[in-house]
Amino acid sequence: MNVLITGTSRGIGAALADAYRAGGAHVLAAARHPTGDQVAFDVQSEADFEALAKRLSGMSLDLLVCNAGIYNDKSLSIDALEPQIWAEAFAVNVTGAFLTVRACLPALRRGAGKIALISSAMGSDARAPGGSYVYRASKAALLNLGRNLATDLDLPVGIYHPGWVQTQMGGAGAQITVAQSVEGLLNRFEALDAASSGQFLNYDGTPIPF
Repeated sequence: MNVLITGTSRGIGAALADAYRAGGAHVLAAARHPTGDQVAFDVQSEADFEALAKRLSGMSLDLLVCNAGIYNDKSLSIDALEPQIWAEAFAVNVTGAFLTVRACLPALRRGAGKIALISSAMGSDARAPGGSYVYRASKAALLNLGRNLATDLDLPVGIYHPGWVQTQMGGAGAQITVAQSVEGLLNRFEALDAASSGQFLNYDGTPIPF
C-alpha cells in the first residue's frame, strides 16, 4: 500500500504516518521542514508541487491524506484579521489541498486510490458559534472543495473532522488524544468507497452537518 500524507511534522499527520508504516505501508510523509526520511513539501511552493509530480511519475498511490493546515487567527480579535492572515490561511488550507490533489491525480488513478481531506467541524455552516473567522471560513471552503471533487472525480473523496485533539493546535485541554483520533481516522479511510464519497464525517464515523 502506497500512502502520501501532508503535514507530517507533528501531531495527527506524524501519528498517521507512523501508524501506516507500522501496518507495512510505504509512506511518503511530506513536511514543510522535513526531518529523517520525510519529503520536503510546502503547499505554498510551486516548485514543490513540480517536484512532487516528478517523484510520483510512474508510481501508484492507494491513499492521499491532505492534512497540512494552519490556524493562524487563533485568539485574534476581529481588528487583527488583516488581509495577509486570510490569504495565508486559504493558501494553505484550501489552495494547497487542491493543488496537492491535482498533482497526485495520475498516481491516484494508477492505484485506484482514495482522497482524504482533513477539514474541521468548525467549517460547518450549521454550527456558527462565532469567532475564528479565518479558520472557519477556510475549513468551510475545504469542505465545499471536497464535496465538489467527490462529484467530479472518478475516485472516492472523504472529508473528515479529526476531533478536538490534544496537539499543538488543539491544546492540552482538548477532548481526545492523538491516538484516539488516528485510530478513528484509519477506520474512516479504510471504509471510504464510491458509495460514501463526499460525506463529511467525524473521526468516529458520526456525520457532521454541513
